[in-house]
Amino acid sequence: MSRPGVPAAVALAVAGLLGACAVGPRFVEPATPPAAARPFVSAADPAVASPAPPPPKWWRLYRDPVLDGLVQEALVHNADLEVAAANLAYAQGLLEEARAGRFPTTAATASGPGYGRSSIQIFDAAAPYTGYAAGFTAAYDVDLFGRVRRAIEAARANAQAVQAAEDVTRVTVAGETAGAYANICGYGEQLDIARRSLGLVQETYDLTAAQRDAGALSDFDVARAGALLAQARAAIAPLDGQRRAALFTLAALIGKTPAEIPVQAAACHAPPRLTQPLPVGDGAAMLRRRPDLREAERQLAAATARIGVATADLYPTLTLGGSIDNIASTLKGLGSSYGLTYSVSPGVSWSFPNILTARAHIREAGAQAAGALAAFDAAVLQSLKESETVLSAYGAELDQHAALVEARAAADQAQRLADFQFKAGAASVLDLILAQQSAVSADQAVAQSDQTLSTDQVAVFQALGGGWEDAAPVIPLKPPGR
Repeated sequence: MSRPGVPAAVALAVAGLLGACAVGPRFVEPATPPAAARPFVSAADPAVASPAPPPPKWWRLYRDPVLDGLVQEALVHNADLEVAAANLAYAQGLLEEARAGRFPTTAATASGPGYGRSSIQIFDAAAPYTGYAAGFTAAYDVDLFGRVRRAIEAARANAQAVQAAEDVTRVTVAGETAGAYANICGYGEQLDIARRSLGLVQETYDLTAAQRDAGALSDFDVARAGALLAQARAAIAPLDGQRRAALFTLAALIGKTPAEIPVQAAACHAPPRLTQPLPVGDGAAMLRRRPDLREAERQLAAATARIGVATADLYPTLTLGGSIDNIASTLKGLGSSYGLTYSVSPGVSWSFPNILTARAHIREAGAQAAGALAAFDAAVLQSLKESETVLSAYGAELDQHAALVEARAAADQAQRLADFQFKAGAASVLDLILAQQSAVSADQAVAQSDQTLSTDQVAVFQALGGGWEDAAPVIPLKPPGR
């Protein structure tokens, strides 16, 4: 004669033996192209870049306390980072939900006092009865073929992908904040040059007008000087507008309104720029550093685990269930064993022989994994392309900046000679105006190149993927309401 509970024990033993099996493919980290480990093609010039790795907080290389403070503030208060933090909290909640599949589901019930009469009581005209009931049920899905384990793997990889996406946002926020600051400072420098040029042109106009009044020059000469003066005056307003737009951009990046523009940033009139070769490391280090590649790799891992979840649907599901119930006519009676009942009920469910839906789900999961693999490969190529592109643009701008500085020196010399000769009567007002136009254009071109070099450097560091390593965690906002 068999004892109660033996079938359940046998089922548990079999489940333990089979539980080591997890169907579906095992994730293998995808390989990157061997050529990606080589030094950057665009960093061959030692004047452009060095093989030293960039520091995590690359903006500190500029030794600008204002920039340091702005980036740190943005990495804590940026709205996009708060969204990313909320997304991460949601993904971590999904992981906790998946882990709950390892444990049985339980439910406790209680009711009473209840009033009623049975059909016999109605026939006998008996008084209604009073009853109380309490119960407890539990069910446990035995993970025979790794459905729960694969689901946990997928949820864990998804949470890690969302964590990487948060790091991507950190890289972007740090780069955009430094870029906005560089633009503010660059436009400030260009405004200073524009105002100095306006003062210089104003002096020429006043001198031309005075000589016209003395009969030495004509109205035509004054008109030409006036046109140059108007052009110099017109160059100021657009620069001021662009600078204000950069200030508003910076305010939004650090989580402030346009009315709360940082005073220190608004006072900058010289873009931060490193004069040393940029530390860029090599392609292999960049691929390990960039969080968007980690995000793509984790998404691929999640998609691979979901193939296992779908594959488990091809096989039966074993559920161990049980319940305990007690019914009594009084609340005190619930403590007795008179109305106690219990049951243990292992069960098996299987969609066999119609497994067409399960196989369709496997194909769907496989296609998603193939797409995730292609997305990873594309992300690798995109990261290499971005790094080489910004390095190439920075190197080209360095060459252009050197040529512009030479041109500015020549234009300044020509302007000084033209001014001297004009005052000595050896040059015409047209010669002076043309020389001033060249000098003004050369000054503006160098200032624009200063700003471009600064933003290009920021773009290089951003493409290298640093800035997230030592960042403080961002706390999601609390929902509104009491």
